[in-house]
Amino acid sequence: MCGIVGVISTAPVNQLIYDALLLLQHRGQDAAGIVTAGPDAKGRKFFMHKARGMVRDVFRTRNMRGLPGTVGLGQVRYPTAGNAYSEEEAQPFYVNAPFGLVLVHNGNLTNAHALKQELFAVDRRHLNTDSDTEVLLNVVAHELELAARDLPLTPNEIFKAVGAVHRRIKGSYAVVCLIAGHGVLAFRDPFGIRPLCMGETDTPAGKGVMVASESVALEGTGHRLLRDVAPGEAVFIDLEGRIHARQCAANASLNPCVFEFVYLARPDSVIDGISVYQARLNMGETLAQRLISTMPPSEVDVVIPIPESSRPSAMQLAQKLGKPYREGFVKNRYVGRTFIMPGQGMRKKSVRQKLNAIVSEFKGRNVLLVDDSIVRGTTSKEIVQMAREAGARKVFMASAAPPVRFPNVYGIDMPTKGELIAHDRSIEEIRQFIGADALIYQDIAAMKRAVGSLNPKLAGFEASCFDGVYITGDVSAADFEALAAQRPLQLEEDAESASRLALQSATEV
Repeated sequence: MCGIVGVISTAPVNQLIYDALLLLQHRGQDAAGIVTAGPDAKGRKFFMHKARGMVRDVFRTRNMRGLPGTVGLGQVRYPTAGNAYSEEEAQPFYVNAPFGLVLVHNGNLTNAHALKQELFAVDRRHLNTDSDTEVLLNVVAHELELAARDLPLTPNEIFKAVGAVHRRIKGSYAVVCLIAGHGVLAFRDPFGIRPLCMGETDTPAGKGVMVASESVALEGTGHRLLRDVAPGEAVFIDLEGRIHARQCAANASLNPCVFEFVYLARPDSVIDGISVYQARLNMGETLAQRLISTMPPSEVDVVIPIPESSRPSAMQLAQKLGKPYREGFVKNRYVGRTFIMPGQGMRKKSVRQKLNAIVSEFKGRNVLLVDDSIVRGTTSKEIVQMAREAGARKVFMASAAPPVRFPNVYGIDMPTKGELIAHDRSIEEIRQFIGADALIYQDIAAMKRAVGSLNPKLAGFEASCFDGVYITGDVSAADFEALAAQRPLQLEEDAESASRLALQSATEV
């Protein structure tokens, strides 16, 4: 899970990309990067700055001044493979041939290891990091070189290259690529697992076009949402802002990651025609039905969400049960999202720094806590204990998502079975571990109906972490072992052990 954005405008884009990345900060807090092209009219000169940290910390005034140009792209990173310490693995990634390419990627390639061998042995391309994004960039570069050899680079050659990329790579990928002197290319995997949308704006000097992971980045920067990039589709925006689009994959179908609607995306975003907020309301309604069939609602005195993604579901559940909805936890907004913090030690340490209980909402009451999901269980255990310490008579826990039982290989930090509390455990065993008096999970089929009913054009969902079905059909036990080996270095480890060859990245390229 990362946040990506690409822009073509008639005015400088550095501030525009910065603002879009702030709106996508929830998608990644490990590193951030921006590259721009210009300021010459042909856009053949790249300027880049990237570093570990939050957007507001990575980009200072001096960095922004060093990013001129009217074309650019950016990314906020959340590492699921490679080295979480390495600034070298922060995106964007750059390669100088053909033309000069800079690329950002949201997702995870499941055949990255095989591609690395192929790129070295067959394509004669060198990789210097463990990042699958560098693999993807070099595949794109190689296919563009083949498609445009001895020909002018037109949209037709670009789309031909993307078709070849689709045939070579597997997994999930939403991509934005800047081609020096030509424009911005965006494309999405044939299953549409990771989100990507585009919008435009009118300025006195002409039209501007933006592609981004979520619609909130478009709307928050003054762009009108045009549509989502379709699964398998490639969109090329030339330097004049003209949009060219073509379906480049055979048998493409729309199967977005359901975890986007559960947790990852902002509630004010619309993904693949589905309001994330409405999806979470619907999940709260089906969760209420599940609870009623599991335990007497009369036992519940108050419904309290665990901020923040669970709020819509908790509100709808409370309404259906006819119980009061209360805010029982105050969130420290200056602590990052616990789920996406690399390292279990940092994750556990941050829970009480992140949340504080309002004692009056718990004391002497039977409290139903509602969370969007329960992944590792350690956060839930800590929160249940906080509720008891605040004076709750009984603490019930409800999850708006089903049990997370299987690893995710498509760009979410759930790559090993041993980290998942629900893997090979019964609901009762999980309840005992987190210390709740009752534990209610969402039903898988009900969740899919609740979200899928909002867009009948969906073929289905990528829901492997819940149902164990890997939609790309190419995931094996060996892949799980390889992906686990690519786990980011955890923050509690000694940073010195992660040192490696460092190439200059925060300069003009």
